[in-house]
Amino acid sequence: MTSSTTTSTPAATGALGHRRLGVPSVTLMIIAASAPLTVVAGGVTTTFAVTGVIGVPVGFIVLAAALAVFAVGYAAMSRYVTNAGAFYAYIAQGIGRPFGVGASLVALVAYNAMQVGIYGLFGFQLSMFLEAKFGLVTPWWLWIFACIAVVGALGVNRVDLSAKVLGILVALEFAAVLVFDLVSFAVAPEGVSTAGIEPANLFVPGVGAVLSFGVAAFMGFESAAIYGEESKDPKRTVARATYAAVAIIGVFYAFSAWAFTVGIGPSQIVEASATYGPDLMFVFMGEHAPVIVSDLMQVLFLTSLFAALQSFHNAVARYLFSLGREGVLHRGLGSVRAASRAPWAGSVAQSVIAIVVTLGFVIAGEVMGLKADFAPVEFLYPVLTMFTWLTNTGAMGLVLLMGVIAIAVIGFFRRDRRGLGAWQTLIAPAISAVVLFAVFVLILANFNVLLGQAETTAVTFVLPALLIVPGIAGVVWGLVIRRRNPELYARVGHGIEEAEAAVVEVPAHRGF
Repeated sequence: MTSSTTTSTPAATGALGHRRLGVPSVTLMIIAASAPLTVVAGGVTTTFAVTGVIGVPVGFIVLAAALAVFAVGYAAMSRYVTNAGAFYAYIAQGIGRPFGVGASLVALVAYNAMQVGIYGLFGFQLSMFLEAKFGLVTPWWLWIFACIAVVGALGVNRVDLSAKVLGILVALEFAAVLVFDLVSFAVAPEGVSTAGIEPANLFVPGVGAVLSFGVAAFMGFESAAIYGEESKDPKRTVARATYAAVAIIGVFYAFSAWAFTVGIGPSQIVEASATYGPDLMFVFMGEHAPVIVSDLMQVLFLTSLFAALQSFHNAVARYLFSLGREGVLHRGLGSVRAASRAPWAGSVAQSVIAIVVTLGFVIAGEVMGLKADFAPVEFLYPVLTMFTWLTNTGAMGLVLLMGVIAIAVIGFFRRDRRGLGAWQTLIAPAISAVVLFAVFVLILANFNVLLGQAETTAVTFVLPALLIVPGIAGVVWGLVIRRRNPELYARVGHGIEEAEAAVVEVPAHRGF
């Protein structure tokens, strides 16, 4: 946090690349963060295995509907608040600046946790794939550090370059999952059963855990507002991309989860998921399609993880940029690269965070012996700890923030609806606030289940504390800023006007 208490110039060191992203590009960024192939192969099977509930496909529809209601108010506010700090800016303007600062730190922890956690699964899957196919035995962490370098390189380049790379990867993911869906309906050992899409099979004991697992599959859909400053038409792009992403993700996940129940058989899906886990999709395709198809899908599973890593990296970089630009954190974080106008300082900072956290898990597992605690499946250490712990923590934080955002929307439009109706400014945000806080409570209640723990341990409390403590510290820091520097405080959550951004060029980093 910056210790400066005086300000004489606008809290900005540059502007992001304007007008480079259209609705398709932002939508692809969102979908990439949700990692479709990863969700279907890993998330769906895990949910079946842990909950024993057949109605998982219906759960995706329920969550999509709830998030669509949230998007009503979120999209309405996006027309009037254009800031790379999205959650931070929305809460600062809708509830209050100190709460905005607190939300910014919760968002940073949550997005970093999601991103770094996915590195754990990526490193494990790639090392296992190379060993199985080529006999090459390599440590899982080696591929994480290599991937951090690639993600970081893309992060400091033009955002539309990242969008193009992610667009290709997402298209391949969709194609792979659709092939799996078609094969599943063709095999259908118990016929094309509707058991998976019958609501009665969702609303049973265990529905809370289904929704807790399922909401993580949508994480990233809220990130459209982060790219508002770089969108061709911020007042429309963010709203359209958010609605498109929720609809596409919800329908696609529900249909593919149903295909899983049909392909394996409703009576066998829970047992098979518990036996094979994320490999169930690839085992199934290996039995019912040429081996090359299964191998290709495993490669696409890795690229799916890479796409999610890149998307979350971009989100963190822009949060850090926004906070640095406004002086809430060190101003150096607000630096952009001269050629690409990418937030290079925020990008580098996120890469450093990923390196440090990965090193922490490597040291804890390999040097301090934490890995041995997971015997006889200690080879799954990066998945059982780094991936499971961090991604579930990130999902919890983002659900909490979305609930607060819903309240912020009501606060933002309370005095001036700006010509909008009660549905957009009050009713939909109120409904979504209730639903999202209910999901947050479900996540807390099922946190042991989500972490794969048989009983409560210190980790059960430490991980939520990683979100709550920074949030409280952020609120306090916001109050300190208000007392020490009223001028800086006045800009908290308000970013920089576009006209000002076009002029302020202080100084973009020219070493890239």
